[in-house]
Amino acid sequence: MIPHRDKHVAVIGCGYWGKNLVREFAQLGVLRIICDSSQQILQDLKTKYDVEAVSDFAKILAMQDVHAVVIATPAPTHASLAVQALAAGKDVFVEKPLALTLEDALLIEAAAFKSNGILMVGHLLEYHPALVKLRALVAEGKIGKLRYIYSNRLSFGKVRTEENVLWSFAPHDICSILGFVGKLPVSVQAVGSANLGKVEDFCLVNLEFEQIKAHIFVSWLHPFKEQRLVVVGDSGTLVFDDVSVDAKLTLYDQQAELQDNIPVLKLNSKIVIPLEAASPLTLECKHFLSCVESRETPLTSVKNGIDVLTVLQSAQESLKSSGKAVYLKEVQVVNG
Repeated sequence: MIPHRDKHVAVIGCGYWGKNLVREFAQLGVLRIICDSSQQILQDLKTKYDVEAVSDFAKILAMQDVHAVVIATPAPTHASLAVQALAAGKDVFVEKPLALTLEDALLIEAAAFKSNGILMVGHLLEYHPALVKLRALVAEGKIGKLRYIYSNRLSFGKVRTEENVLWSFAPHDICSILGFVGKLPVSVQAVGSANLGKVEDFCLVNLEFEQIKAHIFVSWLHPFKEQRLVVVGDSGTLVFDDVSVDAKLTLYDQQAELQDNIPVLKLNSKIVIPLEAASPLTLECKHFLSCVESRETPLTSVKNGIDVLTVLQSAQESLKSSGKAVYLKEVQVVNG
């Protein structure tokens, strides 16, 4: 077991998102070393957090006092770095997406199995107090039987060039929706376009499950920020609005029924649900450290990452074929 107080964590990739992970693990008192290709980034963070900084990943793999590696590099590098770290006996926290192909994801899974290492995927939203509470309310039957789920993740920037908006934004929402339904969709459809460069900057994804439907809208060319998840049941609706300051989770007690063959809508109440005041990123990082110490399977495990990647890859295939439906029974996945 690795006590939380020991400095045993290395963060690989300290740029746009990685610097936040550096901050969290430093504040938790476990940051041993950081690694990045930019000397300027390394110097800035080395000074700010009084931490050792290197540009050579191989050096970290050889360090006996580094037991856990956090990977926040560009998505195309995730698979290679994760496999190397696992082979070196390290536990791994890899940012989403787990990989860019199912083949690479399965290689990571095999490496984790062989090394008996912890492999956690950075699906941050799963640790958000609002989503945790939302899941609990759905499980309690507060909105009745699920009918429909949709998610909007929209903003004006940051525009990426390594990955399109589907791969950058949608993993959060795919992961959330799969968690509610408990299984992969029957089919996936996706449409979008590249308006500024070579990668799509907006995308609409339709997911068809056996009992319900869901859709995801993602864009980084939207005039204002919106991060909203709506879960509709037959007796109510739950809305998770992550942009809202004082109403992140709202329960609408509402019903739609037929009276004399005429649809009648009833809104009985609207309740803002109180939530724990905690940072999702802090909770996520603490969960990883807990799994490293206890050897328990993370909430967002490699299987979770493979399921999300299965949907992502199917959506990408549909996107390339101008929205043709991709049926997942035709996608070969072996995730344990």
